[in-house]
Amino acid sequence: MPVSAVLSVAARRRWPRTALASVAAASVAVLLWSATQGPVVAQTTAPALAAAPAPMQAPVAAPLVSGLPDFSALVERVGPSVVNIRTLEKRAAGPKPGSQEEQMLEFFRRFGLPVPPGAGPRSPHGRGEAERPRGVGSGFVLSSDGLIMTNAHVIEDADELIVTLTDKREFKAKVVGADKRTDVALLKIDAQGLRPVRVGDVGRLRVGEWVMAIGSPFGLENTVTAGIVSAKQRETGDYLPFIQTDVAINPGNSGGPLINLRGEVVGINSQIYSRSGGFQGISFAIPMDEAVRVSEQLRAHGKVTRGRIGVSIDEVGQELAESLGLPKAAGALVRGVEEGSPAAKAGMEPGDVVLAFNGKRIERFSDLPRLVGNTRPGEKATLTVWRRGTQRDLRLTVGEVEPDRVAKADPAVPAAKAKGSELAQSWGLLGSDLSAEQRQELKLKGGVYLDEVSGAAARAGLREGDVVVAVGNQTVGNVKELEAALASVNQKRPFHLLVRRGEWAQYALIQPAAR
Repeated sequence: MPVSAVLSVAARRRWPRTALASVAAASVAVLLWSATQGPVVAQTTAPALAAAPAPMQAPVAAPLVSGLPDFSALVERVGPSVVNIRTLEKRAAGPKPGSQEEQMLEFFRRFGLPVPPGAGPRSPHGRGEAERPRGVGSGFVLSSDGLIMTNAHVIEDADELIVTLTDKREFKAKVVGADKRTDVALLKIDAQGLRPVRVGDVGRLRVGEWVMAIGSPFGLENTVTAGIVSAKQRETGDYLPFIQTDVAINPGNSGGPLINLRGEVVGINSQIYSRSGGFQGISFAIPMDEAVRVSEQLRAHGKVTRGRIGVSIDEVGQELAESLGLPKAAGALVRGVEEGSPAAKAGMEPGDVVLAFNGKRIERFSDLPRLVGNTRPGEKATLTVWRRGTQRDLRLTVGEVEPDRVAKADPAVPAAKAKGSELAQSWGLLGSDLSAEQRQELKLKGGVYLDEVSGAAARAGLREGDVVVAVGNQTVGNVKELEAALASVNQKRPFHLLVRRGEWAQYALIQPAAR
């Protein structure tokens, strides 16, 4: 009922003035409440036009990460297993005969003057040997019988090693073995009451997980730093996929443990990325599973033996994969095959793409040397390769890595010039047939020696002296076959050439746009 109607009825009935005021106030309150609740009449008379209910708010999710970890318990558990390693080198004590220093000492002796500190001979018996501090590193107890693990570069060229425990006991260490390729070294001390570390499962380590390091940066023993795992399988070495972290690592931390929140060692702190020599937020650790594998060989034999097959490899890019007809950019491109090597005996050729080793897929070209290196010399292996559009298996016997083998690339000797056709010249290729001497020297059945390179060929990285042996998946034996192969390719799409450069082979991708 309208407020005016209420007042009219009240007036006719002559209600008291206070009662009228109460009724009017109540009526106004009812009207205001109705306005805030929407059109009540419309809701009762036309339910089809009712407003949709307000959406329910999703419950606030609990944070996935809360708070920061307390590392004190880890330090108490692992700290006693971490050691400081001082390296000493021996050098001749006293000045060399005839040197300026020797003449100065003779002057002091002749006139009975006191010798300045540090200028006299360091051995009471004349010239001899004196020990000089060389460097400081870290390590950790691997077993209770005194085995200490550290980096190979920490102990390199050291004449004496001093291991200091957290209880201040010092021991002279003996080198059991060191492997420069993986930067892992194993030492032995004669000590009792050692507490070995627990080795963790690197496979369980996750990017973003908290980790801790203990070491002796700049000689400051038992320094604790922490951070997270930034990446795994980081490619920085031939045989090791490193663990990348943002844990503060500085000179002196090398060889110390990288520890997870379970108190397990998952890596050996080994390298930093720095332009100044100090920590800049990127550090690398050797995965512990790889380090243990190396240490087992060092303990048993004092050295590490690795398998080899005798090939030089390179990456397979997306454009090269498409031009070769590969389903994806994966595998290892064989650039060269060493003469007399296991790969050569198995029939591997430059230009092959290794897709698998013993059934394990090669996703990145760096996977191949690791798989081969971890194979015991003398074992049989099967390589799956991609060659000219088809897949095949090659079987070989793995050889053993020999130290410091360097492939020797002999330059090709130019033969009589036989220039290419206009089509070949339009791609920047001017070549000639290989002579019998060149074929014998390069161990090729045929090919085209490039006398001049320009245009698209030069921009693809080809140079004078290269030998073209294939265009796409077509073998090229001479200039005539090169012209036919070039005529058959799609002139509007990129295509690849397989060329020999000395003993090694490589692919060059020719771009039509650069023609």
